[in-house]
Amino acid sequence: MLEEEYQIDFFKLNGFSRKQCPKCGKFFWTRDIERETCGDAPCDPYTFIGNPIFKKSHDLTEMRELFLSYFEENCHTRIERYPVIARWRDDIYLTIASIADFQPFVTSGQVPPPANPLTISQPCIRLSDLDAVGRSGRHLTTFEMMAHHAFNTKDNEIYWKEHTLELCDGFLNKLGADPYAITYKEEPWAGGGNAGPCLETLIGGLEVATLVFMDLQQHREGDIIIKGEPYRKMDNYIVDTGYGLERFVWASKGSPTIYDAVFPNVVEELMELAGVEHRLEDEEYSNILSQNARLAGLMDISERANLFELRKQVAYDIGITVDKLTAIMEPVEDIYAIADHSRCLTFMLGDGIIPSNVKAGYLARLVIRRCLKMMQDRGITTPLSEIVHMHIRNLPEYPEFAERFDVIHEILELEEKKFQETLNRGRKMIQKSAKHYKKNNEKMPLDAIIEMYDSHGVPPEIAKDAAAEVGVEVDLPDNFYSLVADKHSKSTKEEKKESPFADRISNLPATKRLFYDEPHRLDFEAVVLDVFDNNIVLDNTLFYPEGGGQPADHGTITVEDAMLNVVDVQMINGVVIHTIDQIDDELRIRKGDLVHGKVDEKRRMAHARHHTATHIVNGAAREVLGDHIWQAGAQKFTDRARLDLSHYKRISQGEIEQIEILANRMVMENRRVVSEWMDRTEAEQKYGFGLYQGGVPPGKKIRVLHVGNDIEACAGTHCTYTGQIGAIKILKTERIQDGVERIEYAAGEAAVVAMQQMDNLIRQSAETLRVPAEQLPATTKRFFEEWKTLRKENEKLKEELASLRISQLVDKAEDISGVMLIAEFIPGVDAAELAKMVKQLSAENSDLVTLLLSDYDGVKVAASAGKDAVQKGANAGLIVREVAAVVGGGGGGKPDLAQGGGTDPSKIEDALAVGKNTLVAQIQGNAN
Repeated sequence: MLEEEYQIDFFKLNGFSRKQCPKCGKFFWTRDIERETCGDAPCDPYTFIGNPIFKKSHDLTEMRELFLSYFEENCHTRIERYPVIARWRDDIYLTIASIADFQPFVTSGQVPPPANPLTISQPCIRLSDLDAVGRSGRHLTTFEMMAHHAFNTKDNEIYWKEHTLELCDGFLNKLGADPYAITYKEEPWAGGGNAGPCLETLIGGLEVATLVFMDLQQHREGDIIIKGEPYRKMDNYIVDTGYGLERFVWASKGSPTIYDAVFPNVVEELMELAGVEHRLEDEEYSNILSQNARLAGLMDISERANLFELRKQVAYDIGITVDKLTAIMEPVEDIYAIADHSRCLTFMLGDGIIPSNVKAGYLARLVIRRCLKMMQDRGITTPLSEIVHMHIRNLPEYPEFAERFDVIHEILELEEKKFQETLNRGRKMIQKSAKHYKKNNEKMPLDAIIEMYDSHGVPPEIAKDAAAEVGVEVDLPDNFYSLVADKHSKSTKEEKKESPFADRISNLPATKRLFYDEPHRLDFEAVVLDVFDNNIVLDNTLFYPEGGGQPADHGTITVEDAMLNVVDVQMINGVVIHTIDQIDDELRIRKGDLVHGKVDEKRRMAHARHHTATHIVNGAAREVLGDHIWQAGAQKFTDRARLDLSHYKRISQGEIEQIEILANRMVMENRRVVSEWMDRTEAEQKYGFGLYQGGVPPGKKIRVLHVGNDIEACAGTHCTYTGQIGAIKILKTERIQDGVERIEYAAGEAAVVAMQQMDNLIRQSAETLRVPAEQLPATTKRFFEEWKTLRKENEKLKEELASLRISQLVDKAEDISGVMLIAEFIPGVDAAELAKMVKQLSAENSDLVTLLLSDYDGVKVAASAGKDAVQKGANAGLIVREVAAVVGGGGGGKPDLAQGGGTDPSKIEDALAVGKNTLVAQIQGNAN
């Protein structure tokens, strides 16, 4: 970054000097002419611990209000925080910074900001330093980024570098900071394809704010950043600041760690639950924590090697042994991490994230399970939901969390059960996998551990211990959780394949889509703009192109006397392409021709009914299941539709019935379905981010659809009134993945057909049982009970018959060199019964080899060998392999028990002979 970017009049007018730090080589600005270093770690240690740098101690609520009020007084508009799940983004799952609230539409200049300038205190979640939380004294997963932003254009500059520095310095002065202790360090910033000069604000060795002047962007082609290309000036330029609320509170209190400053009550309660007796009032203990945090600020302690070095240095400074220090610090660090993670979960679950194995849900489960594992290690048996409730009591400024606690409690209760089940089966799974690596004398690789965690939820610590029990080392990095979190923090969007027609239509104007303004019109006239292959482009159309889970319209296009069937409609970069089933070679369709289009009414109305019904079912589901419900996908067809919803448990039959009743009640109310085109920012402020249930549409303006209580951005075709939908019938529900429930339903005529089909099934069942339909449940239950009784009697008779057969078979045993052999054909017996018989024979006769074949469904083979018979050389597995080959099949097993089968019953006698010969050879071979 060029030096002139930092030659700001504010510095010159307020007595600052520009210096170069001899330790890191970076330039910084200071009022203190004697200062040599930049003020940032590791060049300078923390000096505020035990020596607060502000004139008054503040908690989170007080500091947040001071900041927001200060900027309101300085002509900024305060806006409400955004959720920690980035509903308005399709590239990231969690809100990682205040500027993320305004990306990509506001920062790109497509959409005006909600206010300008504005101030906000935005809760953020970053999991990239997960393993350092608790150890360092400063790392958090959840933090609030207090910020002020100004969005400038060439025609309208709000403010830029000068005023940004005036505001920052003014706020620090308001808090009573020593102006000579403040430094502004030059640190060029780049991210997400943008860049600009940046000034890090430092005091007491702690970075408390970052002032970014975003005015550069990399070259792009569409949405793709071309790496290696030079940055160029943006048309707009943005003041992007971030003030760490928790760091300001920490600096105001001077406590040993940020955890003691931010959530002291929760830390204290957790200490008691874990039986940790250390207290901050204890001078020795407080001194240990303070020194640990000071030195941790100078190094990266995510790696165990650095953590050990930290321990040694702190132990030396304090005058105790490393072992004693470790015994003090490890439980405390876990307590800090539990306090942090549970606060993170308060925001995650409070803002509607449902734990699952994908997307934001994966990250929530990652935090939950790491937290539960540490609680288990520290002997904390209190439910995790109670610890979350501690935070909620300490966060009165977030009343929404208290309102949603019942759902949070139920989610965490279920997650704890799942975690315990995972621990119970995880050790066995790891040991089974580890044995494979032991055979090859290999370590168990990191990929295998991550796979076990991703697919089965087995914690890495459990994996390491379980593998060690079978003598296998695990390649487990110190920052395992951080690596996994980072891997899953960004959306893995499928790359869109460029249409082969993209170049062809690149110069064509966007197609005027008439179906929005005239939803009931089905006939239209249009001019042909282009014809290629079996595709036609028109200047306007009533044909709806596939999108938003809604299939394309079908219909006809008539030119002169020829009628062409439209079998597909797609839109590429605003141009609608109509695909025809075939074009006669003799038919000439030219550019400029006037054609007549007609949409298939039955197909259009079926899709419109199902699309409108989707909104109604979604709204009803939210009312019945809770406002955490979020649409995870939807698809509409002519005969049914489906809606995928985020939910933490199976939807009960009672809930389905409630949803169905509410949905049909909305239909009967015959409410008007309203659509309106709105500026994106206005729509977000008015309706919130529930707008994006069906996805995030591009553009400055979005089409907002109101269907009863459901309000979404939606581009599909719909009914004008809810009454036009007709009946809505829920057909079934299923869990398609952990945390996502699918509801399938039919609407209108399709619902009537579905109900008729169900009635037919009931009628046919009633006729089969020869009872009236209303007696069907009772009759079915009676028949089922009778069937269970008969089944038990059948099993008893089978056992008696098997015992009789077994006693008869023993009498037929043949002596083969000291080993007894039963080799018999048992007609009509299934594989399970054969296996049961041979097991019983070998259990009761240690010197017996049994070979039984049956003609049940082809050929079934079972063999067993008693303990003494095995010692004399008998091997049931090899016998079955040879026998099964004779009857055209295969099989095998262990020396004492084996099964197999084949397809040729005519060879059973030959197979028995082969079995006997095989046993003879085994006994003779063992004798030799």
